[in-house]
Amino acid sequence: MSRVVVVSGGGSGIGRASAQWFAAAGDEVWIVGRRADALQRVVDDTDGTLHPVVADLTTVEGATLVASAVGEREVDVVVASAGGTAAPLPTDLASVARDWNTDLQQNLMTAVLLVEALRPKLRRPGGRIVGLGSIGAQLGSGYGGSYGAAKAALHAWVYWLARDLGADGITANLVLPGYVPDTEFFGDRMNAEFDAVRVERSLVGRAGTSAEVAASIGFLASPDAGYITGQLLGVNGGTVLGR
Repeated sequence: MSRVVVVSGGGSGIGRASAQWFAAAGDEVWIVGRRADALQRVVDDTDGTLHPVVADLTTVEGATLVASAVGEREVDVVVASAGGTAAPLPTDLASVARDWNTDLQQNLMTAVLLVEALRPKLRRPGGRIVGLGSIGAQLGSGYGGSYGAAKAALHAWVYWLARDLGADGITANLVLPGYVPDTEFFGDRMNAEFDAVRVERSLVGRAGTSAEVAASIGFLASPDAGYITGQLLGVNGGTVLGR
């Protein structure tokens, strides 16, 4: 049976791979992002039913727009994968404040506002919420610490969601990717040395792919994962062991 799936950050990287995974499974997918051209490329490159929604999920208006786009449908799956960072090394107190607020907005609040906007529409029972964390939350990533801290905040949020929505038969989990270079995340930091260091840290001797992370998200969103909630799933090649 086709499900209604909403994927944020759907224009690139893991969000894009997740949208394509659900579309390939026959689901009807709403992909959300700030760049209309990027979303349209995903639609053009994907077999299946995808609906692009241009919205800034750091704002109440953006989250409300997504809820309006879904209409009266029940939402089966929410994948909150929007995020990223462009924070450089801080140079003064003002830059610390600016960069921390920016990373909290784009990594934490994009997830919170999306889920809260769609909360009344979630299927009861059977709804699935899957957030996208990061190995950076476990390693303390980010030039000024803001990215890792913002991703770590998702842990407590998902634990709370799992408790709050469990009685309705809705699960909430978090996937924590490790080194996945086929995204836009690393930007101009990527070079051969950067890649080699991160590959060496893994136990399997290679980088991960967006498709592998998307498949893990797909499993947590499946009926088979109905007894899994409030969990952090590391998809990192053993760079960080389970804890």
